[in-house]
Amino acid sequence: MPSSTASPRSGQGSDEEAFAFDGAKGLLRAWRSGIRPDPDLTVSSWADRHRRLASRASAEPGQYRTARTPYMREIMDKLSPGDPVQRVVFMKAAQVGATEGGNCFIGYVMHHAPGPMLAVQPTVELAKRNSRQRIDPLIEESPELRERVKPARSRDAGNTMLSKEFAGGILIMTGANSAVGLRSTPARYIFLDEVDAYPASAAEEGDPVTLAEARSLTFAHRRKVFLVSTPTIRGLSRIEREYEASDQRRYFVPCPHCDAMQWLKFERLRWEKGRPETAEYLCEGCERPVAEHHKTAMLERGEWRATATATDPTTVGYHLSALYSPVGWLSWQRIARAHEAARGSDEAMRAFRNTILGETWMETGEAPDWQRLADRREAWPAGTVPERGLFLTAGADVQKDRIEVDVWAWGRGLESWLVDHLVLEGGPGDPACWQQLTDLLGRTWSHASGQPMALARLAIDTGFETSAVYAWSRQVGFAQVAPVKGLEGFNRASPVSGPTFVDATAGGKRLRRGARLWTVATSTFKAETYRFLRLARPTAEELSEGAAFPPGTVHLPSWADTEWIRQLTAEQLVTVRNRRGFAKLEWQKVRERNEALDCRVYARAAAWIAGADRWPETTWADLEAQLGVPSGMDSPAGLIGRPDTGAQGKRRSDWLGRREGWF
Repeated sequence: MPSSTASPRSGQGSDEEAFAFDGAKGLLRAWRSGIRPDPDLTVSSWADRHRRLASRASAEPGQYRTARTPYMREIMDKLSPGDPVQRVVFMKAAQVGATEGGNCFIGYVMHHAPGPMLAVQPTVELAKRNSRQRIDPLIEESPELRERVKPARSRDAGNTMLSKEFAGGILIMTGANSAVGLRSTPARYIFLDEVDAYPASAAEEGDPVTLAEARSLTFAHRRKVFLVSTPTIRGLSRIEREYEASDQRRYFVPCPHCDAMQWLKFERLRWEKGRPETAEYLCEGCERPVAEHHKTAMLERGEWRATATATDPTTVGYHLSALYSPVGWLSWQRIARAHEAARGSDEAMRAFRNTILGETWMETGEAPDWQRLADRREAWPAGTVPERGLFLTAGADVQKDRIEVDVWAWGRGLESWLVDHLVLEGGPGDPACWQQLTDLLGRTWSHASGQPMALARLAIDTGFETSAVYAWSRQVGFAQVAPVKGLEGFNRASPVSGPTFVDATAGGKRLRRGARLWTVATSTFKAETYRFLRLARPTAEELSEGAAFPPGTVHLPSWADTEWIRQLTAEQLVTVRNRRGFAKLEWQKVRERNEALDCRVYARAAAWIAGADRWPETTWADLEAQLGVPSGMDSPAGLIGRPDTGAQGKRRSDWLGRREGWF
């Protein structure tokens, strides 16, 4: 007799039992379907299906649409595991959606192709900020990702500020300045964002890009590396170097009038002089003007085309300017207006080329004519500070038989004056020489107002007799002294970094905490100095009518001899090519002695360390009030200065010899 408990699968038993069993199977299938990624999705199709943009992380919240930035489709899809490409290089302008494309890559890996992933920002602090502002919203707004990454508040969640664990993988976020973070774990996927802002070396362990990519070598052909950046300086730009080694793809779009395919060039954007609102694009094929509203349709029909042959077939490279920015983001009219505003300023034009055109800036680096500088020297006594000089720094260059020191006064807009030049005989092996340098820290210089002024900061080079410099710096303290080490390369965003504690030995005893060392991108300050020396000046008649010197003007005194001026112009920036044919910028001497230039660079670094590039208006006004000089608030002050202490009644800045505070 058949059992009453026979399995529903045998076709026996009650209808209720069969229904329950089938329901359980359905739940099991649904559960399995929920944990199984969708088949054969590319990064762009995953983003269109699963990604939502948060209002706190995007100007256009809601469902992500690749169609908004059609040029990103191929770039993202090359990051899909099904594509044989291993390295994707993207040299781009700002406001084209590149970072969001990288975040889609991260989300795709978490959901669809799990594995170890490394995401690198220029610094650890930026990595933390990106985690809060970009990655957390990415996870929170996508249900599929929320299921895979537990909230940080959960116990043993594996979710921290710089680490996100998910089933089958982990996302490690770090900064290019952290050698530990770059070598922490193998990674199949690597996202290197803003590589041109990376330091030249990660804690002196080598190029951060090389260190990061080494993490992926064990994954051989299965790895994916995404390098993204706005470029910086020709010959030093990492992203340009990578792009030039690739197949150099450009996004070709059709003319709405004649269908001629072309990639957009800035020189074909035309407008009436002084009227950027008339900006239109001139087609290469029919020479007819193309209006802004045609851009959406042009982008939809666009396609990437290689314009070169890659040296490595597993690498593809893309370049995109802001001319392609979608309607509603950065218009051709705004681009034209930005170009007009940048005319006449090297700094503004460099920013335009980097951030709008996505192209590198060529530093001329040509040494100014020393004779011309000598001819326009001005008269003021040695050891005195002209009226517009508001604080003092010094740069010290250590030589075998002497220490040379130049004292510079700084005012608004980085206007500067050479105040004193000293040669301390004896060199680093002579205690009397170090004593003279110590005495210099307590000395004051007379301002034109009669007020005494002390050094805000003295930067001293550690390249020669390093241990002796460290020992002296520890002896006098680091409040007023900054040991510096020069590094090759440009770093506009942060030309000075540190301080870091370096191990040192003094008198045979190993120190637990060494000297506080600052690293200086000397190329940045050399190029800045030469640019400032070449600035045009108002005539005597214009000055009498109230004209001001341009921000950054360098004033040299009549007592500066021709030898010193020759030393200030003793180097030039030249382009050299390595064995692979890549261009590199390099400072080379045109004269043997360059102490004046080195001292200037160190004094400028001292001003940066003192905080002068970040001072608010209140600090400058406070210095002027203490010196009893007219306010210069109507002159362009730039971004210069130490952060103000803020509220009324707190301590005043005291760069004028009042030593009860900072020193």
